[in-house]
Amino acid sequence: MAESLIILWWGRFDPDYSRNRILRQLMEALGWSLRDFSPVFSRFGDIQATVQRVGQPDIVWVPCFRQRDMVAASRWARRMGVPLVFDPLISAYDKQVDERRKLKVDSRQARHLLRWERDLFASADRVVADTPAHADYFHEMLGVPRDRLSILMVGAEEQLFQPCSEREVNDPLEVLFFGSFIPLQDPEVIVEAARLCEAKDVVWTLLGNGPLRQRCEERAQGLTNIRFEDWLPYRELPERICKADILLGIFGDTPKAGRVIPNKVYQGLASAKPLVTRESAAYPKALLEDSDSGISWVPAANARALAWKVARLATDSVLRKNESLHARKTMELWFSSRKLKMQLQDLLSEAL
Repeated sequence: MAESLIILWWGRFDPDYSRNRILRQLMEALGWSLRDFSPVFSRFGDIQATVQRVGQPDIVWVPCFRQRDMVAASRWARRMGVPLVFDPLISAYDKQVDERRKLKVDSRQARHLLRWERDLFASADRVVADTPAHADYFHEMLGVPRDRLSILMVGAEEQLFQPCSEREVNDPLEVLFFGSFIPLQDPEVIVEAARLCEAKDVVWTLLGNGPLRQRCEERAQGLTNIRFEDWLPYRELPERICKADILLGIFGDTPKAGRVIPNKVYQGLASAKPLVTRESAAYPKALLEDSDSGISWVPAANARALAWKVARLATDSVLRKNESLHARKTMELWFSSRKLKMQLQDLLSEAL
C-alpha cells in the first residue's frame, strides 16, 4: 500500500470522539494525509464538495454515527471514482429498536428505518465493524456481504493509558466503575453485587452520570460500601484508574451489550488493571477461552456472579498481581496500536 494515502474524512463528525481520535492518530502514524470535509447540510454535501472543489482523495471515510452523511458522500465518491469506507460503530436501527426500544419491531417506522439503513450500508465499498459480533449483525440484519466487511477494534490511546506503577493497595480496596449509567452498562447490577459481596474490606465506586444514576443511588441507600463520584475531565481518567484496585466493565443483557467492547475495557487493559466484565461474542473467541487474559468473565445481568468474582480478586493479592500482568499482555496481543495499524492497513488495501 502507498505510504502517502490521502483520506478524506467526510461528515459532521466529532474529531475528539475516542473512536475518531484513535483512528486519526493511527492514520497519521502510518504517514497518511487527512483532510476534513464538514458539509453545512449533510444531504447536500456532494454539491458543496463539488462547488468547493474538494481535492480528489484516495479514500472517502465516513466516520462513526454519521449515517446522515452517507447518501451525499456515496454520490460524490461514485462521481469521483473513489472508494467509500463507512465506519458506523453502531446501527441506527439497533439503537432505536433493540437498545432504546423506542420503536416496535413490526411498526411501520421500524421497517422504514431498517430499509433506509440497509440502503446506506449497501452504498459503501467497505463497512467497518469494531467487533466480530457487530460484523455478524451488519451481515445478518443489514445485509452487508461478508467480503465487504472488515473488523477494526477500537483500542485505547496508549500515550495516555499506560501500565500503572506499583503502589500500596487501598484500605479498603477499591472497585471502580466509570460510565454514562445506561442500560447497556447496567450499573444497577453493580449496586446489587456490592450488596451481596462477602468481601467486607471493599468499597465500590461508581463514577459518572446518566439516566440510571438516580436509581442506582436510591438502591444504594443504606449501603456503606458504595460511593458515587461525578464525572471528571478525560485527561484525568488515567490517573483515576490507577488509584483503583479492580476495574469493572459492563453487565447489561441488552442485544447491543453483547456486541460491543466498551472503551473502559480497552483503557483498563492498557492500564494493566484486573478487570471484571460480562462475557459476550464481541470478544475474539480465543480471548474468551483464555484463563490468563486478565479479564474475569461473568454472565450478563448476574449480580451474584459479579459479587463472587470481585470477592475472589479482593481477597487474593497474588491473583490480582497476576491478573494485572495478564491484562497488559492481552492489550498488547489483541488491541495494541501495532495490531490496529495492521488491521487498518488490511482494511484499506481491500477497499482500494
